[in-house]
This record gives sequence, structure tokens and C-alpha cells, in this order.
Amino acid sequence: MKTILQLNTIFLSMIMEAIPFVLLGVLISGFIQIFLTEKWIARMMPKNRFLASLFGCGIGILFPACECGIVPITRRLLKKGVPLNAGVGFMLTGPIINPIVLFSTYIAFGNDWKMVGIRAGMAIAVALAVSIIVGFLFPVLPLRQSVAEQQAAAALAVSDIQSMTVDPPKPSLKHQLMDVLSHSVEEFFSVGKYLVLGAFIAACMQTFIPTSTLLHLGSNPLTASLIMIGLAFTMSLCSEADAFIASSFRSTFSTGALSAFLVYGPMIDIKNTIMLLASFKGKFVVVLIALVTLFTLAGSLVVGRLFG
Repeated sequence: MKTILQLNTIFLSMIMEAIPFVLLGVLISGFIQIFLTEKWIARMMPKNRFLASLFGCGIGILFPACECGIVPITRRLLKKGVPLNAGVGFMLTGPIINPIVLFSTYIAFGNDWKMVGIRAGMAIAVALAVSIIVGFLFPVLPLRQSVAEQQAAAALAVSDIQSMTVDPPKPSLKHQLMDVLSHSVEEFFSVGKYLVLGAFIAACMQTFIPTSTLLHLGSNPLTASLIMIGLAFTMSLCSEADAFIASSFRSTFSTGALSAFLVYGPMIDIKNTIMLLASFKGKFVVVLIALVTLFTLAGSLVVGRLFG
């Protein structure tokens, strides 16, 4: 009975923690759908692949979304014409380099800017490397499309042909705002069920896999980083709160291992893996997770050598 209560508490806390940011994410997604035009994106986006990836990694500072809300925003941007490498860069760094997360990291580590700099710098380096490689490996967008989306795309293509001969009237602001809400509600129910499923799996793993079993395995830098990556994935914390958990491990793990926890969790955890699988093809998700794991591990070992 106690175990079930613990499972229920962890599950509900994850849902309550994530819902505000999912709502924020789908609202931003709705605004992107209605107000952000493909022509504006084309003018804004650098033509150079490396600069486009760098731009994607940096633009996340303007979007206060955690990993729960970043997937629908990224999917909408990709459908609007943002290159895959730039979209992946944004998706990986957005939950880490936004001001809310960086400030919470600063507070959690005793008003120390060092860990803030390590976290932001390592996140950008990992995301930049992953986004460039993914851009080469997947020249075609690996998005999943439901039957309804395919029908909507076909209908949109027909309307585009008709609009070449008839100039459609511009909708009113009220009508546009209603469209934003309509898209946001649709997006919320689309991603919400995967959030609930992911949170339940994460709660089960936290409840039935003792943390102590993992902690005693972190005896050297490599295994310590792997353990912290595993903890980040299974605990599935919101990026606004994970720094406070990481700081509680300071007496147990090195700076390098802590950096692995702080970077990997917001990029890949159980909740957003489920949401990624709902939005992207399975092969893409597997490659993305493998690359993020590899570069996060390498980055944590470098940080461990530099900062102890």
C-alpha cells in the first residue's frame, strides 16, 4: 500500500509540475502556427548549415519552455519550414538555456555562476554537434503524420492553388486569436496523453528501482557520468527544478557527473521520449538519443578533467 501511495505521489507531482509548461508550449505553438509565416522564417534563418544550427541553439533563450512543452513548439516550427538541424538545436537547448532554468541553477548551487556557465556551455556544445550530424543523416523531415494531418495537408495544397487566382481576405485579429486557441487545444490533447504515459513510466521506475543501487556504482568518472545520465532519464524532472536535485548530489558525485545530469535530463527523459516518438519516426528518435548520450558523456568527462 505504501509503495502504491509513493507511486501515486510521484506521478501526480510530475503531472502537476509539467502541465503549466505544456500549456505554455502549446500556446506558443498556436501563435507560431497563426502568426509566424514561412516567408518570415526563410528571411530570418541563416542559409549556412552551421550558422543555422548555431542560431537554433541560441534562440531557445527567448522561449521559457521546459522539455515537456518544447516538442510541440519544435514540431510546429519544422512544419513552418525551419531546417531540421536548427529545429533540433532549439529543441535540445531550449529547456536549458532559458533564463528561468539558468536562474534556478544559480540559486540551487549557492549563488555560484560556475555551474550555470558549465551547464549552458555544455548544452550548446552537445546540441550543436548533435544538430549538425542529424541534419546530414536526415535530409527529409522525419515527422510522423496522422491520417487527419495528411488530409489537412492535402486540403491546404488545394486552397493554395485556389489562392493563386483569388486573393483571400485577411482574417480579423479576433478570428486569429480564436484560431490560436483552437490549435493550442488540439495540440494539448495530442501531446497530453503521451505526457501522462511518460510520467507514469518514470514514476514506476523511481518507485521500484532503488536509487542507492545506482549510486554505489559511480566509483569512477565514466561510470559516475553514466549513472547520472541514467538517473536524469528515469527521474524525468522538469528542467526548472532539476538543479535542486543535482545540487543534493554534490557530496557524492564530481562536477563532471553533475553536468551530465543537468544537460541530459532536459534533452532526453522518459516523458519527452514518449512525446518524441509520437511526433517523429522511430529511427530518428533512436539516433537522436544515441547522439545526445554519446556527446553528453564525452562532454561530462571533459568537464570533469577541467573542473574536477
